Amino acid sequence: MKITRVFTRALLLATLAAGLTPAVGALEIAGKEYKAPTDLAAPKPLAGPPLKRKFCVWDIAGSNGPIYSAMQDLRIGILRFGIDFELVAYTNERIASEDFKAGRCDAVNLMTLRARNFIKYAGTLDAIGSVPDQAHLKLALEALADPRSAPKLRSGPYEVAAFLPIGPAYIFTNDRKVTSIARAAGKRIAVLDDDPTMAKMVAGIGGAPVPVNITNFAGKFNNGTVDIIAAPLAAYRPFELYKGLEPNGGIVRFPLVFLTAQVLVRSDKFPPEMLQYSRSLISRHFDATMEILHAMTGDVPEKYWVELPKTDTLRYELMMREARVQLREEGYYDGEMLTLLRKVRCKVNPNRGECTDKAE
Repeated sequence: MKITRVFTRALLLATLAAGLTPAVGALEIAGKEYKAPTDLAAPKPLAGPPLKRKFCVWDIAGSNGPIYSAMQDLRIGILRFGIDFELVAYTNERIASEDFKAGRCDAVNLMTLRARNFIKYAGTLDAIGSVPDQAHLKLALEALADPRSAPKLRSGPYEVAAFLPIGPAYIFTNDRKVTSIARAAGKRIAVLDDDPTMAKMVAGIGGAPVPVNITNFAGKFNNGTVDIIAAPLAAYRPFELYKGLEPNGGIVRFPLVFLTAQVLVRSDKFPPEMLQYSRSLISRHFDATMEILHAMTGDVPEKYWVELPKTDTLRYELMMREARVQLREEGYYDGEMLTLLRKVRCKVNPNRGECTDKAE
């Protein structure tokens, strides 16, 4: 719990130094480089008494949880800018989202999968298979932190104040022999109840989708109700996923999605320069944030890792790409964000086949 609090506090207050992700250069959009500004000055404190704003803080553990504790530190730190947050704890992400939508709070933290309901462009960042690793995510967040990206991070009354990396989600299975698509047929596979992406993929490989949410997915895996889940490594220890992995399970070394969270705000409640500063600052400290995440996930035993056959890797990539295109056509994913993420992948690896056919 202590390291989670330090991570969130450091991320939101930007007290960390830059780190180690290999640089691949800035992303070009329409012939212009997009990257986070490095010389952006901190916004000046607002004149007069602090503005009273309400922050719906989603934390599974409620007001006793590490995220809520970190937000208490954030509240103190942001007072110097003239914003006084009243923090309201939520243990249910859906209710926090609904109250934010209803105007009962001015800011909220949500998983990007749910944040998509407010800003489709930003919410497509977590499109299945679109961000292979942290080098890709770093480049994408650099582009999104560029001030020219700001209009796309607003939709109606809502705006993204921060993107928060969580880490890649891997396949956890109770049978380590299930490393091929064919062997996944008939298996009970957990899918988030508010995300149709995984349900479509599971159906496509002949699996049996089982609806879950973030509070019960681990329990269903650990007690054998489902055979396969997708989860970040940070969930391994606190959710005791080793129980579901024993005695013959494994973690497939192939990330399905690089999970992120977002802080959403009602844009008319905050100075625009403060929101831009927040996005830029967090992007600039991405590497240090990832170093802390790596420290949190380094205790997964090597014995659990299972390598995916090369042929299946290519098939998974193609299947996820087809799913993204289909979900774009159905209006679930934003086409502009999918194009940006394709450009990111091609910036990192120009030899990818998708760099010439440009289906996304």
